[in-house]
Amino acid sequence: MKIHFFGATKTVTGSCFLLEADGHQILVDCGFFQEYDKEYLNYEPFPFNPKKLNLVLLTHAHLDHSALIPKLIKEGLRCKILTTPATRDLLEIMLFDALKVQKNENHKQILYDEEHVYKALRQTSTLPYHNEFNFKGIRIKFFDAGHILGAATVEITVNSKKIIFSGDIGRTGYPILRDPEPPAEANYIVLESTYGNRLHKSLQESITELIQAIKDTFKKGGNVIIPSFAIGRTQDLLYILNRSAKQGLLEPMDVYLDSPLAEEATKIYISHPELFDDEALREMRNPKRRSIRFHFTKSVEESKKLNGIKSHAIIIAGSGMCQGGRVAYHLSHNINREECSIVFVGFQAKGTLGRKIVDGEKEISIFGKRLPVRARIYTIGGFSAHADRNELLKWLEAVKTKPEIFLIHGEQEVIESFKQSIEEKYGLTCHVPERLSIYELG
Repeated sequence: MKIHFFGATKTVTGSCFLLEADGHQILVDCGFFQEYDKEYLNYEPFPFNPKKLNLVLLTHAHLDHSALIPKLIKEGLRCKILTTPATRDLLEIMLFDALKVQKNENHKQILYDEEHVYKALRQTSTLPYHNEFNFKGIRIKFFDAGHILGAATVEITVNSKKIIFSGDIGRTGYPILRDPEPPAEANYIVLESTYGNRLHKSLQESITELIQAIKDTFKKGGNVIIPSFAIGRTQDLLYILNRSAKQGLLEPMDVYLDSPLAEEATKIYISHPELFDDEALREMRNPKRRSIRFHFTKSVEESKKLNGIKSHAIIIAGSGMCQGGRVAYHLSHNINREECSIVFVGFQAKGTLGRKIVDGEKEISIFGKRLPVRARIYTIGGFSAHADRNELLKWLEAVKTKPEIFLIHGEQEVIESFKQSIEEKYGLTCHVPERLSIYELG
């Protein structure tokens, strides 16, 4: 057996791994590179032949895991794509949104068209958590990764050897979804490391900080702008804001969700209560009168009208790293106002506009215009849907065997720090793959 590493190596995005086993080629994920200095890789030919793939497994719907699947189709992919039912539902809206973004960025090459998206969806089959799919003697199971709706950890068993692809691992005790399920045993684990060198604030600390940021901003007469990922983070925020209002922690206020994609994703979340944790199910069954006034903007015209709101509004919009999307317009109207606040609740990759703001740049460029950063900037890490170092270590500790580890999905300094933590705590063999590296598995 061999594992080829084609993405997410010493970087966070571009998930793509190829397992060769028993003469078959199984691809796990095929997503966008989203770091500024890696985006060019999306436009290069695949370093493998899509026509020779026998199966594609998708861990979840985020674009850094899924968005190049239609490009596989364009280049001749004929095999089945397998994922969870909820991911299949989310995948449809995500892939069409990815195509829309490409068309809007008309200075770049469009990687695929609508027919490639439709064909990818037709070739996608579903496998619920814990069910087994037998592919010519290779056994495949999905387990709940707890990251976003339908996110999976993949277990592949080949001749009694278990290879685990963690996917993105979620938080313990986080809203809406159940906690992540670690594997009972494994021989090899390809493990995400996004926050492998740091600890998140507790969720309650983060909620308290968010509530205080909102109160302080409204007291100064400004708006709160929250760049947010359409799937996962937005639904968590809506849930938290609504629950906080029910608890009397927030006064009645207007919350604008300026993302048609996030609205569609929210509907899909609501359609899958079987994946919710007990607390979220109780909330659904107890629809107490809301104090939050939710507004969903669909058209560009409705979005532009929000620019006339100068105070006491929370505007949640994508993209989560401020790389285009409607949030860029809201930043352009609010970031130079000292009474406003920009609240970051998710990871900001190197080279993105969001990362520049978080890193303290005093002036930024939006739509070719230089704007001073006068708004107060908050970075609230406790809302991350990724496990932190201790949560990753606890997930790994649940594995009863002594697996060989391959660390991916992290910036280089983060991965090196996490590698040291694993080696010191568990004495496991850890590898830090380079892009295009190949590892032989015993």
